[in-house]
Amino acid sequence: MNLLPRLAPILMLALLTACDAQAPDPKIAAPDSAAPAGLSEAEVAATPDTGGEYPELDWEELIPPDWRPDKLMADFKVDDMADDDPRAQELLDKLQALWKEAPVVPELDGRRIRLPGFVVPIEADAESVGEFLLVPYYGACIHVPPPPANQTIHVVTPKGGEYHGGLFDTVWVSGTLKVQSLSIELADAGYRIEAVRVEPYEGEVGPQ
Repeated sequence: MNLLPRLAPILMLALLTACDAQAPDPKIAAPDSAAPAGLSEAEVAATPDTGGEYPELDWEELIPPDWRPDKLMADFKVDDMADDDPRAQELLDKLQALWKEAPVVPELDGRRIRLPGFVVPIEADAESVGEFLLVPYYGACIHVPPPPANQTIHVVTPKGGEYHGGLFDTVWVSGTLKVQSLSIELADAGYRIEAVRVEPYEGEVGPQ
């Protein structure tokens, strides 16, 4: 089996994480920062549901700045690997274990956000989608390995507000972000969004 194509999206995210670690994103609020650190349940319930209450969040902000999966690749020379190189399987296994345990950003818990991504329904062939995974790149969880847990979001829509769409539709999801894990056969998610709106999206999604 040719493992190198399966490694491609994992390695891409690892390298992007390395760049973020070298230049931490100032939009990630520390606990003692003057920037918003999330809303309490009472504040969330009391805040009117208007579009302006859901500021856009970047996928990179879901990754702690000190998380460095690229360090795992220090002993591997990916460019020199042949298709049948046993190191490719070893690297894939190690990266997948690291992806499952990928840390989240606690300060984002309770934050109202708006985030674009690709839809991966949890239940196949459902007429309406009440729950799905939101991922940053096309093909994740189905055609290629899933993203790390901190780049996979479990989206739950309100009753009567189920999403009517298909696999890998690109959408905007607006709602309250929770630091809450989910482990299913498709993937491991480190976050959950209690969605109030799921809308079509046009444009590029994910790390640039």
